[in-house]
Amino acid sequence: MGPLAGVRVLELAQIMAGPTCGMLLADLGADVIKVERIPGGDDTRAMNRPSVNGESAAFMAMNRNKRGMALNLKLPAARDALKRMAAQSDVLTENYRKGTMEKLGLGYEALKDVNPSLIYCSISGYGRTGPYADKGGFDLIAQGMSGLMSITGEPGRPPVKSGSPICDINAGILGALGIVSAYVHRLKTGEGQLVDTSLFEAGIQQTYWHSAIHFATGAAPGPSGSAHILSAPYQAFHAKDGWLTIGGANQSNWERLARVLDAPEWLDDERFRTNGDRMKHLEALVPLMNAKLEHRTVHEWIALLEAQGVPCGPINPIARMLDDPQTKAREMVVELEHPKAGRTRALGLPIKLSATPGCVTRAAPTYGQHTREVLGEFGFSAAEIDALIASGAAA
Repeated sequence: MGPLAGVRVLELAQIMAGPTCGMLLADLGADVIKVERIPGGDDTRAMNRPSVNGESAAFMAMNRNKRGMALNLKLPAARDALKRMAAQSDVLTENYRKGTMEKLGLGYEALKDVNPSLIYCSISGYGRTGPYADKGGFDLIAQGMSGLMSITGEPGRPPVKSGSPICDINAGILGALGIVSAYVHRLKTGEGQLVDTSLFEAGIQQTYWHSAIHFATGAAPGPSGSAHILSAPYQAFHAKDGWLTIGGANQSNWERLARVLDAPEWLDDERFRTNGDRMKHLEALVPLMNAKLEHRTVHEWIALLEAQGVPCGPINPIARMLDDPQTKAREMVVELEHPKAGRTRALGLPIKLSATPGCVTRAAPTYGQHTREVLGEFGFSAAEIDALIASGAAA
């Protein structure tokens, strides 16, 4: 099922960035075979607080829809087995430090020799070129070095990272896009290629507007809390019983907002007449708006604002977001049956295709769950599989 049905992917990746890439491909129909290391497997398996019946919730979140096997790539027999598998696969993904796969004889050039049509995706900390290419990559470090932590949080406060591992997740998305692009090229030419992206670049990509301002002015905005750096008012405000977001940035929405707040005089106030005026005097505008908003609840204000077409919404905690009717309508929460954890829930696929929809049907694999099944499909005999497992090369 899905547009990538029939595409075979070997995933030699762990934790977040690489597994995000593989999960998207799997959700869109690819047969993603997660090749975990011996011993221990993906490090996320050890992130087991919380766990469900002993299975890491973090691992299950990132590895649904995949099959799983384990190889000890320090052993020649396991490396030979992986080469046999790569010769029959469409894609290989890895997020090891630069040079690791090459030392094992499993880098792009080596595998290209056994399969010229192979698409090899490397997701690293900083990319495969440049002065930082040999460094390991971590989301926190990438958020700092890419500039994201300089623009996140409230003004005058210590640096803050994004609440989600945005560099990891975005690098996985970029990797998946690169793979699909390379696959289109392969359909035209038969040629495989190397896809190279990084956490650092994934963070830089998120600074489009801030970098554009720097290119134009020589300076860039610092952290602005929930406020927009180009339009106002467009941020979180405090009502009687909590917070809500209001997008009154363009002129028509601003005029509607002023009327809903019973403040028509703001429309003639020189400080607030245009978007540029409102940005210049935002420190004066926000307290005035909060003073108005504190007389009603979040629910009451959303009803009044939406009735007049002013963009707005609540600030949902995760539990409320997961229970939101729109979340359910978009099938963004799915249920899966895990062989050890039992009935579990996972996030759904955020890409909807009308003709070839993807789907989430398979829970994350247990360690080595599909080793025999997968090796058999790649042409290994029962005796060969038994030998690999007995030698410790596979599990």
